[in-house]
Amino acid sequence: MRILVIEDDVNLNRQLADALREAGYVVDQAFDGEEGHFLGETEPYDAVILDIGLPEMDGITVVEKWRQAGKGMPVLMLTARDRWSDKVAGIDAGADDYVAKPFHVEEVLARVRALIRRAAGHSSSELACGPVRLDTKASKATVNGVTLKLTSHEFRLLSYLMHHMGQVVSRTELIEHMYDQDFDRDSNTIEVFVGRLRKKIGVDLIDTVRGLGYRMQAPDDVH
Repeated sequence: MRILVIEDDVNLNRQLADALREAGYVVDQAFDGEEGHFLGETEPYDAVILDIGLPEMDGITVVEKWRQAGKGMPVLMLTARDRWSDKVAGIDAGADDYVAKPFHVEEVLARVRALIRRAAGHSSSELACGPVRLDTKASKATVNGVTLKLTSHEFRLLSYLMHHMGQVVSRTELIEHMYDQDFDRDSNTIEVFVGRLRKKIGVDLIDTVRGLGYRMQAPDDVH
C-alpha cells in the first residue's frame, strides 16, 4: 500500500512518514501544495494525508482539484483544532476524514487503515482468504494461526492482493503500489515475490491470469 504525506512541517512530515513505513506502507512525501497536487495527479496512491495550511497551494484547493479531475483516492485532512470551519470546508471539498492537530500518530494510522479498508470494500481490520489472515492493525499475516515471516516487499504484495481479493491486479499496478516514486522499478521482481509468497503461504490462493496479472481468492470463491 502506497501513501502520500503532504505536510510543510518537516519534522511532522518525517514523523508521519517514519511511522507509516514502520507499519509496512510505501511513503512518498511532499512539503508544499503544488508538489503534493502534482504527485497526486501523476502517481497512484491508496491514501493521502493532506495538511490544510500549505504553502504554494492550500490543502482545500489541492483536494478540490483532485476531485474535479476524477481522482478518488481516500484523503485524510490535517486541520487546526480550533478551526471547525476548516473541517467543514475540507469535507465539502472532497476529503474523506480529518484529524485535528495536535494528534497522536496512532490515531492517524488507524484512520488511514480504515480509509484504505473502506475504499477496498472491507469493514473489518482483519482480512481473510482461505486459511490466510491479514491483521491490518498489527501488520501481521498468518496461515492457520501460524505467523508468516515475510519481508517488507512480500508483506506489501500480500496486503495489496488481499485488499483486492477476487480482482485481477496487473504487474504494473502492483509495482505502482509497492514502490515509492524513486525506486528503480522492474516488473520481473514481482514474479519473484509472488513465487516466494506462494511458497510461504503453502496454499494455492494466488492465481496467475495469463497476460493480465494476478488474482488472490480462496478456492471456494472460484466460479
